[in-house]
Amino acid sequence: MQQKADGDILVVDDDAVTRQTVMRILSWAGYRCRASENGVAAWQTIRSEPPALVLLDLEMPDLNGAELLRRLRADPDPSIAQIPTIMLTGHTDAQTEVLSLEAGADDFVAKPINLPVLRARIETHLRLSSMREQLRTQNEELETWRHNLERDLAAARLTQQSLIPQKAPRLPGWDIAAVFRPVIEVGGDIYGWGRMKDGRMLFWIADATGHGASAALLTTLTKLLFHYGTWEQDGPAGIMQAVNNDFKGIFGGRSFMTAMCVALDPGTGGASVVGAGHPPLLIARKQGAVETIASIAPPLGLAELPQFAETSVELEPGDTFLLFTDGLLGAADKRKRLTPAQLGKFIDTSAGSAEAMLGKVLHTTVPSDGSRPLPDDVAAVAVLRTG
Repeated sequence: MQQKADGDILVVDDDAVTRQTVMRILSWAGYRCRASENGVAAWQTIRSEPPALVLLDLEMPDLNGAELLRRLRADPDPSIAQIPTIMLTGHTDAQTEVLSLEAGADDFVAKPINLPVLRARIETHLRLSSMREQLRTQNEELETWRHNLERDLAAARLTQQSLIPQKAPRLPGWDIAAVFRPVIEVGGDIYGWGRMKDGRMLFWIADATGHGASAALLTTLTKLLFHYGTWEQDGPAGIMQAVNNDFKGIFGGRSFMTAMCVALDPGTGGASVVGAGHPPLLIARKQGAVETIASIAPPLGLAELPQFAETSVELEPGDTFLLFTDGLLGAADKRKRLTPAQLGKFIDTSAGSAEAMLGKVLHTTVPSDGSRPLPDDVAAVAVLRTG
């Protein structure tokens, strides 16, 4: 795209006296000027070096002002099509003014030219043109930013998808299902599982602050911290302590996350539960009762030496426990959100499988048909004892 010369005005008039007079007046006023003696010459000049503004005589032979202006406005190059143009004419009737404006003129000045009026019109349209150029530049910068953001989000989405377990572990006598629905392409929720040193299976879920690429980076770190903690520590409290220490050491208390983990003995059904600022663990018994185990410790990354207390539970055949983030509680308006106890009533232990059970909960609280937007990222892990 060609660039306009700053302050360069093209005077187009077939009358040499008028042309020289206008150029002399504008030069005295501090403007840089060029001149064309007819419409054909002006068109060639405009195409080769677009000016900042055109003063255009309406009545000229061969290619008059209105015809030249229509050609200019139809040009595919915005640097030409959007050049501010002021029509000059000796006629002051309404019909002439309408003809000029219909052809695409930005303004209309009658001859003999009143210098203060002409200068005011020129300054106005140069200022408007500068504002349009600034807006165009800002729009291009915004488009570049949007493209980069989409690229970053796509990379973050692929990274996060690689971190979210795609298949549940196979545990004899247990059925496991999980779900992850971010508000945008990526979110701050993550979950996982892994075998501990003592043979127990650790199920964990975490909710990091924020959304988007920055939250996805936090979930990447969270995955690594829980992975190493599972192998290096002896129990869920030790794992939480290790994750807290590393998280706080990295961010210095400037970021935090909530978390809940369950260390399950698949053989006996015994489990140890530890929560850190996270929504409570829900345990739905086969007979229909629902129990909650609340988080006692503060969110990870805030306190230097929090106390992580383990709560022991026993899971019988037909019992289910549900790890979830607060997006599963529904509405963005906290006054309309479900309480954990109310959410527990939607867990149907007779559904037949963990996937069917979790599906019913999701259908009730955060339907995926688009009828209600997600208020927050949603993640959940349902673990059903089948035998």
